Amino acid sequence: MSGHLSSITERLAVLLARPVSPDDRARARLHLLDWVGCAVAGAREADVARVQGLARAEGTGACKIIGGASVGPQAAALANGPAGAILEMDDVDRRALLHPGPVAMPAALALAEHLGVTDGEALLDAIVRGYEAMIRIGRAAGASHYRFFHPTGTVGGFGAAAAGASLMGLDDERTAWALGLAGQQGAGLWRARHEPGSVKALHDGRAAANGVASALLARAGFRGPLKVLEGEQGFLPAMAPEADPEAVLASADGWFIHEVSFKPHAACRHAHPAIDAALALRARIDGPPDTVRVETYRDSVLFCDKPDPTTPAEGKFSLQHSVAVALIHGDAGLARFEPAALVDPEIAALRARVSVGVADDITAAYPARFGARLMAKAGGVEHRIEALDALGDPENPLSPDAVRDKARALMAWGGMSPEAAKRLIAAVEGLGLTTTVADLSAALPGKAA
Repeated sequence: MSGHLSSITERLAVLLARPVSPDDRARARLHLLDWVGCAVAGAREADVARVQGLARAEGTGACKIIGGASVGPQAAALANGPAGAILEMDDVDRRALLHPGPVAMPAALALAEHLGVTDGEALLDAIVRGYEAMIRIGRAAGASHYRFFHPTGTVGGFGAAAAGASLMGLDDERTAWALGLAGQQGAGLWRARHEPGSVKALHDGRAAANGVASALLARAGFRGPLKVLEGEQGFLPAMAPEADPEAVLASADGWFIHEVSFKPHAACRHAHPAIDAALALRARIDGPPDTVRVETYRDSVLFCDKPDPTTPAEGKFSLQHSVAVALIHGDAGLARFEPAALVDPEIAALRARVSVGVADDITAAYPARFGARLMAKAGGVEHRIEALDALGDPENPLSPDAVRDKARALMAWGGMSPEAAKRLIAAVEGLGLTTTVADLSAALPGKAA
């Protein structure tokens, strides 16, 4: 790229070209393992199967649909995006308020398969750079964007495009074009959370496919608008009126993938601190409490105050249900949000005794910290529990063993045998060391066209 770098995308392209270290790749492997587990389990959901059907209609190709046939790169990214997101166990960046894994991962994997890239390090580097672009732009967009838009869908294309540009070795100029093209196509309204269905997960697939197309077009010489972020009628002025465009270029000591959180519970991330507090309370008391009061930050209440959930998706966005199952069963795993759990009399009775409200102090710490406190009465004794950093956040991390255990459990939920899951985990954990992208693709579940 020659001349003065006048646009944010041009300068971001330069930032994305900096080296990726072995420690960064190790972190990317951990997130890849987490995403693979989520996608294997999610691939069995009915709405994911419907998206897979749409993807198959695009014809065959070299890119594997997880649990399905092989198709072209856009179609594979479209199908595998929702698979990794639909169960609400995907990774999350708190400050960007988005989920990088189910967008950057399917885009990078599909393009690696399409291009015949076998070098595992190249795939891991692409993931690191995809996360970086997505997180930087998401953090800059901020709360005024999150008010109406699902950032994973709107911002995700930037991350997928950056991952693709990395895999293809695009120069800074064409990387900036890919980012510009992705920004022109970002979409994802929060209307999705107000009505039944899986549109929220579909946003991830659309964003991943958007980034795949943007990177391929840029490689072919199709120019993207360089001031797509900050320019007149650009992404941030139109969709995030309170954004700070220059924040996209904020200085950092390393790559932001190290700040991304893992989700141990099968619920919306906004419910996680309340679940953590409920699990701590359960360890103190004998049997379900008489009453429970949840106090948490404003967005948690906005998204997850659902006292009477009737579908699994509503249950995962219900503070009341999430706290009740944690208190009764000692976990908030996938089975606790199935239809039988929603109508279980014991759970319903406790759910009715859970009230929720906004805590100003916890809201003031958000989104840097996702926190909650529980006040409960049990046997005439009052209890107060605070969980000010959700389990899986960098301040309260999941160990690599815990991430592996989560992935193994998700693979079992998705129907993989223990032997097949072991091979897949080994393919991910050895990527760039002892295994290749081809080994990873071969270990993923699939079926003939």
